[in-house]
Amino acid sequence: MPKFRSNFERTLALDLKRSGVTFGYETQRIDYQKSHFYTPDFVIGNGVLIEAKGRFLSSDRGKHLLIQKQHPELDIRFVFMNARNKLNKRSRTTYADWCDRHGFLWSEMKIPTEWLT
Repeated sequence: MPKFRSNFERTLALDLKRSGVTFGYETQRIDYQKSHFYTPDFVIGNGVLIEAKGRFLSSDRGKHLLIQKQHPELDIRFVFMNARNKLNKRSRTTYADWCDRHGFLWSEMKIPTEWLT
């Protein structure tokens, strides 16, 4: 018998085995995506999407990675109040570092004029 994550799973597996049912335990992996909507802060006429961020929470970062993966055609850029803020107290990574690592353009305090054309 495989190792189960809980006694309840073990009990169910034993019931299946006693019933003569063929089964597998955690033999499949099914990908799924959250069903959410993304509303950009600003949509520039040239198609650039701009997110204004004071705090850049873990949930925000995760959301933007999902959006980037599912919609690589979108040009999402960040404007931070302070791009030198760390992701959290124990991290050395700044907001700017995170954007650079994941291929997002970013700016601090204002939208660069070159983003507007």
